Amino acid sequence: MLPVRGRDGRSARVVRILGTRTAWTPVGDGEFFCPGCGGDRNYQRLTGRRRFAVLGVPVLPRGVTGPVVECAACRHHYGTDVLDHPTTSRFSAMLRDAVHTVALAVLAAGGTCARTSLEAAASTVRAAGFADCTEDQLAALVEALAADTGRLFDQPDGAGLAIELHEALDPLAPHLAPGGRESILLQGARIALADGPYTPAERDALATVGAALTIGADDVTRLLAAARTPS
Repeated sequence: MLPVRGRDGRSARVVRILGTRTAWTPVGDGEFFCPGCGGDRNYQRLTGRRRFAVLGVPVLPRGVTGPVVECAACRHHYGTDVLDHPTTSRFSAMLRDAVHTVALAVLAAGGTCARTSLEAAASTVRAAGFADCTEDQLAALVEALAADTGRLFDQPDGAGLAIELHEALDPLAPHLAPGGRESILLQGARIALADGPYTPAERDALATVGAALTIGADDVTRLLAAARTPS
């Protein structure tokens, strides 16, 4: 850089003689959670070509750079791994679906679908975002699961529901704080306890919930015991 001095001898401005300029090209767009803005924003995915510049004029290619993600609001650039974080709306949907799946799994494991359990489950699911959920709807879904051989936890391995729990919870767990993961497990535990002590099948279902939420086995045991204690 070359300083340009005024008549008083002080630097009035600085002229950059040599440097590198990047020309960005959009290659995609969408919506993402911007960590700078702290909310959902539109973005452009950009790739760049770097050029050696003299007095601001690009003259020689210096290779490619990026891709990067540019926020349409704050214009900051981020690595593409920022797109791994769900948007606020997507996160809400994932959380809602996770609670619904856990409630169904616990009801199916309980087998009898007592009215108290259905009421607890429906209240939990409504609070999660399914405002129109009813006890009868949940009972019908559990009956449909019971008709599907091998999907209940009292069947060998309870494989079907275990898979569905992992599909619903595995993508969500990395984006939840420990307290959030524990809250989902405790919601399932309270549904199981609504009609009496845990059955072995309910414990198995809740253990699967804990594993999918990356809660250690000892912590799962502690939380299930805590759920039995009236607050």
